[in-house]
Amino acid sequence: MTRAIAPAAIAKLRKHAIVEVWPRETPPPYAQLLRRAREADALLTMVTDRIDAALIASAPKLRVISNLAVGLDNIDVAAATAQGIAVGHTPGVLTDATADLAFALLMAAARRVAEGDREVRAGKWQTWGPAVLLGHDVWGATLGIIGWGQIGRAMARRGIGFNMRVLYTSRSTRNRESVPGATRVSMKRLLQKSDFVSLHVPLTPQTRHLIGAKELASMKPGAILINTARGAVIDQRALYRSLKAGHLGGAGLDVTDPEPIAPGDPMLKLAKVVITPHIGSASYTTRNKMADIATDNIIAVLEGRLPRFCANPEVRLRPPASYPGHI
Repeated sequence: MTRAIAPAAIAKLRKHAIVEVWPRETPPPYAQLLRRAREADALLTMVTDRIDAALIASAPKLRVISNLAVGLDNIDVAAATAQGIAVGHTPGVLTDATADLAFALLMAAARRVAEGDREVRAGKWQTWGPAVLLGHDVWGATLGIIGWGQIGRAMARRGIGFNMRVLYTSRSTRNRESVPGATRVSMKRLLQKSDFVSLHVPLTPQTRHLIGAKELASMKPGAILINTARGAVIDQRALYRSLKAGHLGGAGLDVTDPEPIAPGDPMLKLAKVVITPHIGSASYTTRNKMADIATDNIIAVLEGRLPRFCANPEVRLRPPASYPGHI
């Protein structure tokens, strides 16, 4: 286990296996992860852990990787499948917590909440003034949502609750579930018409730098960009240039590229940018549910079953190391 999770989940897992927990707040270095994976039947990983083909190939006993996340961009799922290793994740339970944070970032960036808090703490609040920290209205504005998965749809429902006009776009044709009041449009139209654009796509080769200089330039002047997906979905340098030039009105980012953002990154000097440290699912209830699912995914494989939430259900499970004939 690459980080300590909910104690109840660890206790449950210890009824089925010897559990070794990485003791620090920071992720284990790759060399440590590689060494420890060689003897492991199961890995319970975080989004910060790189589980690549080299690590998978060097772990002959490994039967399951359970990621404490819905996203799987940190795991080579194809390599795991080829080695008979099930890959579990925790979809669904973090939907509302992440949408809550996305909307919180939208509100904070629109009304300059973090900026105002910094000024008060710095002793700069002198009086009420008619032009002090003017922001943007949220009620009745247009919200554009890129990515129509569970979190994108949850964000749409929050926008509709604020009487927002909701536009959305999605590359997927599989998910056609509607949200009353939301309208599907092209990416081009969404960027041109939205006062707020919120990103809810997984990080894949196709979505890396999905929002680059061209897309930022086509956004409505003064618009605000929200990202609770993955940092690399945005070309961060292009975003900085757009914000610095005054084309965009602000940004709310729960994820950055790289992550964590470097202390000297120029983005941190922009007053109208709100940045949180990847806390989209960080509520007590949600993280406890995620921990429960992540451990259940491991227990299922140890008992010879596929995880309930399996990213590669086509996998032929590798037998345990003690299985006769196991190589």
